[in-house]
Amino acid sequence: MKQCIENPNDVDWLSFWAERLEGKINKDWDKAAPGFFKRTRKDDYQDALFDMLILDENDTVLDVGCGEGSVTIPIAKRVKKVIGIDSSPKMLEFLEKRANDNNIDNIETILKPIEEINYDEIGDVDVVVCSRSLNGIIPIDEVLRELNKIANKYVFITIFGPENKKIEKDFDEELGIKTEDFPDYNYFFNILFNMGIYANIERFDLNNYREYDSIEEAVDNGKFRLDLYSDEQKELLKEYLERILTYDKETGKYYNVEDKADWIMVWWKKQHE
Repeated sequence: MKQCIENPNDVDWLSFWAERLEGKINKDWDKAAPGFFKRTRKDDYQDALFDMLILDENDTVLDVGCGEGSVTIPIAKRVKKVIGIDSSPKMLEFLEKRANDNNIDNIETILKPIEEINYDEIGDVDVVVCSRSLNGIIPIDEVLRELNKIANKYVFITIFGPENKKIEKDFDEELGIKTEDFPDYNYFFNILFNMGIYANIERFDLNNYREYDSIEEAVDNGKFRLDLYSDEQKELLKEYLERILTYDKETGKYYNVEDKADWIMVWWKKQHE
């Protein structure tokens, strides 16, 4: 017998969110940092992000999950000060190197997991930016509550869209593996709604697809969960990529037009009581 919920606001979206994340293995960001530092380049994600951010030259900004600085550095060039927070010392090391290379001295870094962010330590900032950093956070309501408290003007968050990791999901389907995806953005929106935060939702219109120098690079790029595949499945993955990727003789790159990111911007203007 189906349970009847009379009021949609009674749905426990927090439990659904946590359930979808149960059993997911946290990535080793220290190990991933050199690859991010080497790979990261300006793409249409950054263009779309900065088209939506509302920043003033006198603003202070908290960059949550700042990583190696691909978003932190361009933000720092537009505002008075940026506080970058990340749980990976290696990521922050690369961020500081990138800041030095760009002669930027208005970035402060804090080594701390996102789950432990709190207003008492950070204090007030004008704008909070969470670029691709909150998808795997389980105590999401606690984190959102602190971020909303910290922000004086705006909070901007990007999370996975419905077609993110399309070719990865298609491969898992060929293997007969059920893809345990991250929670959909509608969970996120409803969690905010039940917290009394009425956010705006906008989907990025991204056109850039990923390109690879070789099939081996396409296999080992961090998108596929190689640690969960058997040797036989890794061979099948290589065959799958040889089948779906197109080789461009002019650029010498392999690509698939469906191999691109899908991101949703969730943002709101701070309501002061």
